[in-house]
Amino acid sequence: MNFLRSALFAVMQALLTVLFSVVALLSFPFPPHARYRMITGYNHIVIWLARWVLGIRYVVRGHEHLPDRPAVVLAKHQSAWETVAFLFLFPPVSAVIKQELLRVPFFGWAYRMLSPIAIDRSAGREALKQIVSQGSAKLAQNFWVLVFPEGTRVAPGEKGRYGIGGAWLAAETGAPIVPVAHNAGEVWPKNAFVKRPGTVTVSIGPAIEPAGRSAAELTRATEAWIEAEMARLPPAAARQ
Repeated sequence: MNFLRSALFAVMQALLTVLFSVVALLSFPFPPHARYRMITGYNHIVIWLARWVLGIRYVVRGHEHLPDRPAVVLAKHQSAWETVAFLFLFPPVSAVIKQELLRVPFFGWAYRMLSPIAIDRSAGREALKQIVSQGSAKLAQNFWVLVFPEGTRVAPGEKGRYGIGGAWLAAETGAPIVPVAHNAGEVWPKNAFVKRPGTVTVSIGPAIEPAGRSAAELTRATEAWIEAEMARLPPAAARQ
């Protein structure tokens, strides 16, 4: 049954991607924030379909921790679920992504209209400079910046190496860091076609102010909170 549900969901998501790629291109004349609202209608619908077709629900804890000014969101990365949901669970964000995603037909064309920060992950320090320069501009435009510090998806129970880029941006701009833990990988595993029903818990931590702290210190503080919170999250997958 999960396979059939996943197949139906995949077809519906593909059709939506084509449709909203056209919407995204037509949104070009609009201001960035208006364009963002138009395009992320896709994200709302996909997560709604995930609930009703796949049985994947979600709850958000700690919403009261969101600061009242643009921030840098540093989040766990386990699946594709958060790359879709986080674009509407938080204030308008500019996500740091690998530049190859912009070359994906339809999806990449639409994503380009959201003005993400697309980096070459092999560029090392130049990629970090790009995060800081473009991220600073996005924050000044009243966008938040979303960074997955581990750089790639990690399986539940695993931990990747936390990169310094998002913390460096916060240290340079004074923007607070919002750490986020979640367990979406338990129901929407990476590189897996079949999704499982369950409830994703998204936990938002207290904002970490960068004043007087180095990027390395901020990275360690963020990693410590996220990994400790991961151990406290309830299981996501429903019992079969």
